Amino acid sequence: MIITRLKTNRIPNPLGFFLGEHPRLSYVVEETNAKKQTAARIEVALDEAFANSIYDSGKRAHIDSLSFELPIELTPRTRYYWRVEVWADNGDHSVSETAWFETAKLDEPWEAKWIVPEMDKEQHPVLGRTFELAGPIKSARAYVCGLGLYEMQLNGCKAGDEYLTPHFNAYQKWLQYQTYDVTDLLRQGENRVEVSLGNGLYKGRFGFEGDKSELYGSEFALLCEIRVVYADGTAEVLTSDSDWTATRSRVLSGNLYDGEVYDSTFESMISYPVRAAELGYDRLTARLSLPVVIKEELKPIEVIHTPAGETVLDMGQNMVGWMRFKTSAPKGTIIRLQHGEVLQDGNFYRDNLRTAKAEYVYTANGEETVVRPYFTFYGFRYVKVEGWPGELDPNDFTGCVLYSDLEQTGSFETSDPLVNRLFLNALWGQKGNFLDVPTDCPQRDERMGWTGDAQVFSGAACFNMDSYAFYRKYGYDMGKEQEDRGGMVPMVVPAANVQGGGSSAWADAATIIPWNAYLHYGDKAILEQQFDSMKGWVDYIIRADEGSGGRRLWTVGFHFGDWLALDGSNPDSPMGGTDTDFIASAYYAYSSRLVAKAAKVLGREDEADYYERISEEVKQAIEDEFFSRNGRLALDTQTAHAVALYMDLVPEAFKVRVREGFVRRLKLDRNHLRTGFVGTPYLNFALSDNGLEELGYTLLLNDDYPSWLYAVKLGATTIWERWNSILPDGKISGTGMNSLNHYAYGAIAEWMYRAIAGINPTEESPGFRHVELAPKPDFRLKWARAQVNAASGTYRSEWAFDDEGGLEFRFEIPFHSTARVRLPRADAATLEIEGPLSASEAAVQEGEDAVLELDSGSYAIRYLPTRSYIKILSTSTPLAELVANARALELIAPLVPPGIELNPDSLRLTIGDASPRELAVYYPMDESFLEDLDLKLKAISN
Repeated sequence: MIITRLKTNRIPNPLGFFLGEHPRLSYVVEETNAKKQTAARIEVALDEAFANSIYDSGKRAHIDSLSFELPIELTPRTRYYWRVEVWADNGDHSVSETAWFETAKLDEPWEAKWIVPEMDKEQHPVLGRTFELAGPIKSARAYVCGLGLYEMQLNGCKAGDEYLTPHFNAYQKWLQYQTYDVTDLLRQGENRVEVSLGNGLYKGRFGFEGDKSELYGSEFALLCEIRVVYADGTAEVLTSDSDWTATRSRVLSGNLYDGEVYDSTFESMISYPVRAAELGYDRLTARLSLPVVIKEELKPIEVIHTPAGETVLDMGQNMVGWMRFKTSAPKGTIIRLQHGEVLQDGNFYRDNLRTAKAEYVYTANGEETVVRPYFTFYGFRYVKVEGWPGELDPNDFTGCVLYSDLEQTGSFETSDPLVNRLFLNALWGQKGNFLDVPTDCPQRDERMGWTGDAQVFSGAACFNMDSYAFYRKYGYDMGKEQEDRGGMVPMVVPAANVQGGGSSAWADAATIIPWNAYLHYGDKAILEQQFDSMKGWVDYIIRADEGSGGRRLWTVGFHFGDWLALDGSNPDSPMGGTDTDFIASAYYAYSSRLVAKAAKVLGREDEADYYERISEEVKQAIEDEFFSRNGRLALDTQTAHAVALYMDLVPEAFKVRVREGFVRRLKLDRNHLRTGFVGTPYLNFALSDNGLEELGYTLLLNDDYPSWLYAVKLGATTIWERWNSILPDGKISGTGMNSLNHYAYGAIAEWMYRAIAGINPTEESPGFRHVELAPKPDFRLKWARAQVNAASGTYRSEWAFDDEGGLEFRFEIPFHSTARVRLPRADAATLEIEGPLSASEAAVQEGEDAVLELDSGSYAIRYLPTRSYIKILSTSTPLAELVANARALELIAPLVPPGIELNPDSLRLTIGDASPRELAVYYPMDESFLEDLDLKLKAISN
């Protein structure tokens, strides 16, 4: 037995984070045959040897590995060491390695002063001073906040391994400071500290209109406090004050959109004084943002010499970060890197970045050096290199993939390489857009924390990565932005210069994201932090409703609707064809229900009852307004059906009718997507939750426009903003709003985990303590497997068909966890099961499914489905499906009249789902001939 993944507030060994009044500890137990934890013990000490113990829980039966609230009073600037001891039901016993957390300044007053350089505010400054340290150093910490962005060096070495500090948040409400362990960077005697400052979101060009600056402040500013403890126990504090001076940086200009200009030949000859700034200390908070670090490095896969005579590096992957390169170019050489997502006619292209220049300009000083930007980042696959002396060597270039320091927890793979690439595209979309804020896109003149994109992807995000701390910070920002808006949630968080908000689906990020975080990690602290935000948002909707008549429908205000759906009547409008009153009212019911659930978890029974009643009243109003008396949904769009079914808005008596309408709507749409940002995340869930998973697989596996795999087949390595961001001929479909790294439609990854692999956390036992393992196989995939390193431990789920259609499932359930396993089309009496089953774990029959309740362990289950998954081809099969099978095409081709193009796309456009038997009405065929053809088609079905 080993104890792993020790985290504080779901962060490994956090240094200087805001931890709340009481930190919450979590851990995972692995490599044991035991089923359950019988007891645990948590010890905390001020030293790694645990000689100076300050807390010992003792051996207790009810310590929860998902979240243990540590009941100690924290002191400033203190490192606490902790470890866990676990006892199991089979006698196993283990003690963990030592973990730690270190507090920041807490409520301790600042001795440092805010300082501002007395120089042109458009010039990037470097603030610094020299200081003496009197003796050998035991430890040293630096507590720093620089505005807009900063990097600190001590004695010429960068402090820490993170970038773009102090990160991006609602600066008007709170300012984060970072803590650095700088013990190894200081020395006895003379030392030099320098802090470079850049624009960033705080004062640089940023915002929805793309041409705004000074959104939060007009001047660079620095607060720095370095605390040194000498070997003899005495201490010294170095603070930012009037003794510091400023010089001009070699970063001559830059911002997040346009990039950076760096001149290594520039030598600042003038020293500028600094003055005190009136920023105060009230907004200062220890950090919540995870570090933004270089998580991966990529090498160029090709050097392209374009028809236009350009030299372009292909990174092989649409990525976010920057290029690091090595050069010894002659002094004065100007090297320019420009970044783009796609080539056009084989040439470099970046018009879809709109006004963002997205370039890096470097002037060489003649010395060999390694170069990288300081205060910007780029979203790109292709890099045009200009000014490079001599032949370009791709080995001199490295793509540094930059995003928040998130642990990847999920993986997914199938027999279909296109589906696998789609999953990776969604994962790379998260990497590229989880750079401190869950942005919509990372490359053009936007890069903002759009709430709608964030909420629709939040379920997939929590499967892919441990996103708890990331969303905790985003939620904190959201709550701060709501304070002055009466609970209304802005379109983007941080709000920057965007004034609007309150749109359904977008603002419902306030309820959906914290609930997803609670569901995945089982720590109600996220609900405690966000409850006022959740409630404030729903109260805002209630007031809007009551102000417009109190019908328990949401019919006022601006709503984005089913953004970028393909079913709108106006091709120039991005808002889709589904009634926005219906969408808004659906979210009214849904968010009210989530607030009720959160209130119940938090023991707020009166509020739980109130918001549950509101939700039920809205549901009834939706029934009265949008359903006929006989149960037909009045709105005939894919999104309306998906939202109604997914959000449980369909009365039980109407479900069959609505289900039939859903199938009919999809058939009219050739079983292809017509949904936008609202409908797409729920579409496949609405199908698979209602026995229509075969249609869900069809939507997933379509590879013509519009579909997920259409982009994959055109070479996409991330998720696109539009279904047709690139046209079949490789041309970009437009430049006004066309990101090639926009993860909203990547929400399909959650369906892959939950439906294909069948791994579902439950509300009754969140944090994956108990799950529903309910895979839904389809013979079009020969196998699928997923792994989730969940909060409670590692789950694995995989299935595979043999040639006869037999199924084998393999499951792994972690220690101290249980699963209800649902096996589709299974006879409980015929299952072959390998694994640590007890007598109480015998399968029971529930309709077509066999159901087992399993404890932790590894299991293999085999059976022949009671209803075959192998699709038998016949003359009743749609012709478009038949011609997709090469052997069937050979049989069909001689029968089809001239002029009919025999490919699935053309046939779907011309005859829809018509089968040979249906076509026989127009092209008569003898019944005996059709019967003979049936036999031949059946014979090739396998």
